[in-house]
Amino acid sequence: MDGNRLHLENVLQQEFRGAEVVVREGETLFERVTGYADLANRVPNTLHTRFASASAGKVFVAVGILQLIEQGRLRFGDTLGDLLDMDLHRMDPLVTVEQLLTHTSGVPDYFDESIMEEYEELWRDFPNYRIRHNADLLPLFIHKEMMYPRGERFQYNNTGYVLLAMILEKITGMEFDVCLRQNVFEPCGMGDTGYYELDRLPGGCAANYIYDAGTGGYRTNIYSVDAKGTGAGGAFVTVPDILRFWQGLIGEKLLSPDMVSRMLRRQSGQGTDSEEGAYGYGVWIIDGGGFDIPYFQGCDPGVSFLTEYHPRKKTMTVLVSNYGDNVWEEMRRIRKSLY
Repeated sequence: MDGNRLHLENVLQQEFRGAEVVVREGETLFERVTGYADLANRVPNTLHTRFASASAGKVFVAVGILQLIEQGRLRFGDTLGDLLDMDLHRMDPLVTVEQLLTHTSGVPDYFDESIMEEYEELWRDFPNYRIRHNADLLPLFIHKEMMYPRGERFQYNNTGYVLLAMILEKITGMEFDVCLRQNVFEPCGMGDTGYYELDRLPGGCAANYIYDAGTGGYRTNIYSVDAKGTGAGGAFVTVPDILRFWQGLIGEKLLSPDMVSRMLRRQSGQGTDSEEGAYGYGVWIIDGGGFDIPYFQGCDPGVSFLTEYHPRKKTMTVLVSNYGDNVWEEMRRIRKSLY
């Protein structure tokens, strides 16, 4: 243990701010928490700080949808037109649940990462404080054309998971975050994870900071992201809760063994990029050398998050920064050192 810690301490970026934890079969190989949760008041981050996780929350929505499928309340082949009682405008009503899960739906993406560089560009003409429910995002995409015919190809799509969260709400009769709390977070013992409004944050949440080149200082991201998370992302998490999520998922507390296997194997994407990989349901998949390694990630202004499970090494890694520091470079160094 000490040797692993010393080795990782030497290879990881010393300037990283946030939390970094590597656990193998219940043993902590490495743990480091740096930076401030509240920069102005010099309140340090801790292992139990609630960090924003951006798009990482898609994995929770995927689990919620897969649970409904296992309960017989939903099917992979069910369509938008049958599931949502609303005017879909130009969206294809035959888009299926599975296509939404695997980013192959072609529905118009309110934040198309292939043409938009910064998430905060969305709020120049549409105030972010209006986004407190999934349906609040509809004006940003409902009148747009399909990006491509359903099922034609893989393209990462935030709208798809907003629609999945709306399907969760329609079927369960609950707000999606309440549904996830009852059916995902509580069964795993994730007591500190939730979707919180930025102007009503509970205790223990870190502020997220964006470097301002004009002043040489930092500003928070309160005008750069949704006021409350949606199906596309925005959950606040702690490192221990993410470890509990992996344990609950792999330990079959949330889904059957067959469904876990299906979720964590390649469903879409070519996987030609060895680092990004392919896509399962709510998770990315990279090649570990004849076997699949699942991970999920998130990036927003002032937010970076990555967590991975290595099935052969029984190793879980959680990396999160409330300064948007480079968790992907940290993960490269960890993989090179441990795998």
